[in-house]
Amino acid sequence: MSQQVLAQLRRRLEEQERQSLSPHACLSRAARRRRPDPTAEADHRLPFAVDADRVLHSLAYTRYIDKTQVFSLVDNDQISHRVLHVQLVSKIGRTLGRLLGLNQDLIEAIALAHDLGHPPFGHDGERYLSRKCVEHGLGPFQHNLQSVRFLERLEKGGRGLNLTLQVLDGVLTHDGEAHSAGLAPARGKGFAELDQELAAKQADPGLELRPTTLEGCLVRVADSIAYVGRDLEDAILLGLVRRSDLPGEVSQVLGSSNGTMVYRLVEDLVAQSLEQDYVAFSPRVAQALGRLKAFNLERIYTHPSIKTEHHKIAQGFDRLFDLYLSDLRRGNRASPILGEFRGHMDPAYQHETPPAAQVRDFLAGMTDDFFLQQLREQVLPRKLPPRLTVP
Repeated sequence: MSQQVLAQLRRRLEEQERQSLSPHACLSRAARRRRPDPTAEADHRLPFAVDADRVLHSLAYTRYIDKTQVFSLVDNDQISHRVLHVQLVSKIGRTLGRLLGLNQDLIEAIALAHDLGHPPFGHDGERYLSRKCVEHGLGPFQHNLQSVRFLERLEKGGRGLNLTLQVLDGVLTHDGEAHSAGLAPARGKGFAELDQELAAKQADPGLELRPTTLEGCLVRVADSIAYVGRDLEDAILLGLVRRSDLPGEVSQVLGSSNGTMVYRLVEDLVAQSLEQDYVAFSPRVAQALGRLKAFNLERIYTHPSIKTEHHKIAQGFDRLFDLYLSDLRRGNRASPILGEFRGHMDPAYQHETPPAAQVRDFLAGMTDDFFLQQLREQVLPRKLPPRLTVP
């Protein structure tokens, strides 16, 4: 197929967007990249579709497969991992986007990328790594900032994926744990504003940021819809709670199963948000969702029975962080942080990134299993062979 035909196809897709999407949608022709990207500009795919594919084929996305969602060290193949969560966010987000006339390519790209920066062992691992980052002057670790860092600075050996401003902004501002009845976009950001918000969020983790697109707002809400009922189902499967334990307000308004909860939340959001420049739940549904999040926090996320081994995980972060930092400073070329990680990064990354930040990047990219493997190989003593030979 000739380049001329592909260019015509792209123009046709852009025109279809203009005619079919909501006036509040972010059209693909508004996409902006930090650097010129002739490959993307000549592509038959629209810019946000290019971004979704770049995320999907990234090394960080591949590592989702063995990263904790909520439950770590559980020998049950039916428990959710991070990879399933982002797929659910993408599916729910695209369904909502279709109903509201928003850009589904942009929604998919943000949804697939939004949790790339999560370290092993979920939010608990994030807290353990954050403690070490603060200790070494890096500031608190925040997975949304690390997600942007993976996309801009760590993928492709340090060159990054050169994604669009709108996708990076949606990843930075996703904050799915925050609860609000509605969310409107803070339009008009450029890369200067994005960089300012990255710096401000690093300085103040509690700073509230709003996405620059309605699609970014939608992903933030879809994140909550995707995890709140699914985490409940996992907890029921593990015997932590019973379905009958749900508060009556939650069961009456949202139902008592994940499928019913997702359906009712999607239905309510669409009814409240159609043709509006915001996404919102009705007051009754927003209150029930907030009550469900509070129930999950009290009865699931802080349940002592899922934390019995976490003091060992915390110690593991301490030991590996200190070990890798020492290896970098000593130039220990046998260490995996030099061979398996930094050795594949471009010279600019090696020159510009302080050793403690390199350790943070290495640990944040690990899967649960690789973290445990490194702990065994690097920290625990190994048995010597039955006979030693004199050199």
